[in-house]
Amino acid sequence: MKFEVTILGSSSATPVYNRNPTAQLLNCNEKFYLIDCGEGTQQQLMKFGFKASKIDFVFISHLHGDHYFGLIGLLSSLHLNGRIKPIKIFAPAALLEILTIQFKYSETVIRYPIEFIATEADESRQIFENADMTVETIVLNHRIPCTGFKFVQKKRLRKLIIEKLESENIDVEYYPLLKRGVDLALPDGRALLNSDYTIDSEKPKTYCYCSDTLFDERYFNSIRDCDTLYHESTFLHEMLDRANQTHHTTALQAAQIAKMTGAAKLLIGHFSSRYKTLQPLLDEAISVFEHTEIALEGVTYSI
Repeated sequence: MKFEVTILGSSSATPVYNRNPTAQLLNCNEKFYLIDCGEGTQQQLMKFGFKASKIDFVFISHLHGDHYFGLIGLLSSLHLNGRIKPIKIFAPAALLEILTIQFKYSETVIRYPIEFIATEADESRQIFENADMTVETIVLNHRIPCTGFKFVQKKRLRKLIIEKLESENIDVEYYPLLKRGVDLALPDGRALLNSDYTIDSEKPKTYCYCSDTLFDERYFNSIRDCDTLYHESTFLHEMLDRANQTHHTTALQAAQIAKMTGAAKLLIGHFSSRYKTLQPLLDEAISVFEHTEIALEGVTYSI
């Protein structure tokens, strides 16, 4: 099953040096989930070959503009392009008021349903579930209420060993039960042991998205042992005081967090506009956690 994330924006605060404010597109089994929606997200979707019409779920971490200023434009374009299917938005409650005012004063009546689910930054909780995965909030420590998001694949059904089933003339009516891990007794007396005719599916994977936050051990349990951790890394560690003042994290701290929580891979992003080149941030993180990569815009990372 496909489980991958494409970086649409990796800059903090403002677009600069060909980097756009935060936005990511998660693909889970060809269902698309937009994570934050900074300014320019529509352009980035078009640039990298994605159709905005395929996005059915939007997750907004907090209400600083670099994480949601692109949303009103995206929703308006979907309206103008004739969308009729619903879209779900998971975000702080105040965003609904912002969207309502925008549509009110532009006299826009969106032609498709918007289902708004308010998030809370008081404790981690599950906010979404479908056949492919669950989503939980991660309570972060920023200047305003802010949540990250933990995307957890659901375990797939077992895989049938078709050649063996066909060679033994096992009726296809038994296949669904075998896929579910059931042992069967056939009318002719034969026993079908699930372990003989199926193999286990791949271990489900987890993607943790941590947007703006201070280094704070209180959210570490929420992200422990994830396969891919995206963590903001706004500054080099030489600017730790500035990071603390603005409730952000350094590249070194992000690497420490990945190491402390047992992440398999770390993506760093949300870079300050002061950095024209990102190699120093990558070097700093790798010095602590080897399996670190820069969240480069337009690149798709397998989770």
